[in-house]
Amino acid sequence: MGNLRVLLIGNGGREHALAWKLAQSPDLERLFVAPGNAGTVLWNVAISAQDISALVAFALKETIDLTVVGPEDPLSQGIVDAFHKAGLRIFGPTQAAAQLEGSKSFAKIIMESAKIPTAKWKTFEDNEQAKTYVRTIGAPCVLKADGLAAGKGVIVAMDLETALQAVDEILEGGFGAAGKRLVIEEFLTGQEVSLLCFCDGETAFPMAPVQDHKRALEGDLGLNTGGMGTYSPPPIWTAEIEANVMRDFVAPTLQVMRERGTPFQGVLFLGLILTEQGPKLLEYNVRFGDP
Repeated sequence: MGNLRVLLIGNGGREHALAWKLAQSPDLERLFVAPGNAGTVLWNVAISAQDISALVAFALKETIDLTVVGPEDPLSQGIVDAFHKAGLRIFGPTQAAAQLEGSKSFAKIIMESAKIPTAKWKTFEDNEQAKTYVRTIGAPCVLKADGLAAGKGVIVAMDLETALQAVDEILEGGFGAAGKRLVIEEFLTGQEVSLLCFCDGETAFPMAPVQDHKRALEGDLGLNTGGMGTYSPPPIWTAEIEANVMRDFVAPTLQVMRERGTPFQGVLFLGLILTEQGPKLLEYNVRFGDP
């Protein structure tokens, strides 16, 4: 038995997988999962993932050596900053760095600053201006709530009527505070692949690439979800593509974040689409995938 006391935060399938693997480590003395689920019942602690002050107090009381954060919400709420302030070690990005996932428009600004290939885009807060733009570019197009929406804030509109309805749905409260700002993007064609990397602020180490399927219903006929399932490795992925993405996508992202004074530490999750013109970046996430 080791001597590390580890706290894992979250309650999804992701946290079950992480707990299962952490429990196998010879360095582990004791594992806690807050709040956990039925699959992690041996280690569960009844503290919400959003109750940051209670989590800090628990980590101090139990002399936790390392905390691992699963979901994006506590990261965007500043859990890493709170743990650092208390002198606790935690794996994940600061609140400022977590904006890469917490704000679609911020992510696009970083992509542009880093000269990363991505879809053409514009942001709107006014319904009529957004609708005028949609009529100008036509369908298909992609409409995204700017903030966190549990993976459900993206609407792929294949016709103009759907696009106009999506403008109203997002900007008129359909996604709560996440929809105060709307990002409209060009529609890209290709296979989507996710690449996750462990990052220390300067360097990155890639995990195995994954192809995830977000749309509900057979034939991708339904709305986007947090994820219907994944498989790895995707047959379309090659070592050449990975080298390209690490050089032209990951490294420039880390450089721009450092230059802004918000170095990225944690899991950097790149949602990519492999187009005929090469890989393009659809979005960043700042945590492990689920599923």
